[in-house]
Amino acid sequence: QVQLVESGGGLVQAGGSLRLSCAASGRAFNRYAMAWFRQAPGKEREFVAAIGWLGTSTSYTDSGRGRFIISRDNAKNTVYLQMNSLKPEDTAVYYCAKDHTQYRYRGSRYFPADFDSWGQGTQVTVSS
Repeated sequence: QVQLVESGGGLVQAGGSLRLSCAASGRAFNRYAMAWFRQAPGKEREFVAAIGWLGTSTSYTDSGRGRFIISRDNAKNTVYLQMNSLKPEDTAVYYCAKDHTQYRYRGSRYFPADFDSWGQGTQVTVSS
C-alpha cells in the first residue's frame, strides 16, 4: 500500500504562488499516474490536475489550465503542483492521489473512485 504525504500549503494573497509536494512511499511509484484534487468547505472533491506515469502527459481542469503546473520526479517518488496567480476561489484542501491501475492515464477524465491511495491533504488559503 502506497502512502502519500502532502506539504507546501499555506496562506497566500491573491496573485501569489504556492508549490505543493506529495511524497510517496512504497515501490512502483513510476508505474502509476498521479493526480491532485481539492475540496472546499461544503463542496464535493474536484479534479485539479493529473500526470501520466512517465511525466510526459498532463491534464488540468479548466480553472487551473494556464495557472497550475503538475510535474513529477520518479527518482524522488514525488509529485508537485505549482500554483500561480492564485485566486480566493482556489481556497481548499488539496489532496494528491495515486491511480489504482498501473500504466493507465485517463487525462482529465478522472474521478475520485479511480484512485486507491490518498494523502491527508494540505490546506491552501488565498486571501483577497
